[in-house]
Amino acid sequence: MSHVKRFQSIPMSKSMRGLCKEEDYAFLGASGSSTRGSPDDRGALEENWKDTKEARARRRLEWEQQEKERLRAIEVSKKEREQQWRKHIAEVTSRQEKTLQDRRTRLHSFRVRDEQKKQNQTNRKVRFIYLVREDDRLAEQEGNNEV
Repeated sequence: MSHVKRFQSIPMSKSMRGLCKEEDYAFLGASGSSTRGSPDDRGALEENWKDTKEARARRRLEWEQQEKERLRAIEVSKKEREQQWRKHIAEVTSRQEKTLQDRRTRLHSFRVRDEQKKQNQTNRKVRFIYLVREDDRLAEQEGNNEV
């Protein structure tokens, strides 16, 4: 806060004075003759201000690079998750299709067996009826032969 005392002669409100940093004062002081001191002090102050400005620019560039890397990593992560999700959905769909195909096959074979059973039962009934009629016919022929 030594810079506040040093640049006290610059007219400014109290709230603004609290917000300003040393480089702000240096900029304001460089634009006018409100700062008192030797040219060496002004040169040192200006040099310090430039160093600070360069350091800020460097930090900003580093931050931007880190932010780009972070966003790239997030994008890669999203793509991986999306790929995993698609793979999962494909597996689930394949499993469901296989299950449905198996059920269809079982139902078809059940219906075929059921139809065969019905057909066999019908054939037995027809054979039984045929045998009964044959017995009746033979009995009639025997009855006619005896008379």
